[in-house]
Amino acid sequence: MTTTAPRPAVPINTIQVTEKAASKVRQFAVRDGRDHFGLKVAVQGGGCSGLKYVLELVDGPQDADKVIAQNGIEVYVPKRAFVFLAGTVLDFSDGLNGRGFEFRNPNAKRTCGCGDSFSV
Repeated sequence: MTTTAPRPAVPINTIQVTEKAASKVRQFAVRDGRDHFGLKVAVQGGGCSGLKYVLELVDGPQDADKVIAQNGIEVYVPKRAFVFLAGTVLDFSDGLNGRGFEFRNPNAKRTCGCGDSFSV
């Protein structure tokens, strides 16, 4: 019988971006001709569960953004969104069940089937 080790918890004061997600972000930046970029990770009202995730390639952080450097990219999280995203893992899936960025958010009490919205 084999067991898998539990995933280590992401520190609550950060967001983890997997290497696979970071690689895909870099691919999008190259496709768009961006030399200097960061990934804005935010939330906004909407979606079927009340809040939805927002991902956007941007030139740099806003004054109130938390800046996190991981796997060769910078991630910018607005302060007011950070409370909803702290401890989240951003990954990328290209498996049979779908393709795209996936959020594993410990703060989400409910998510919708599409995985794009959540509630706390």
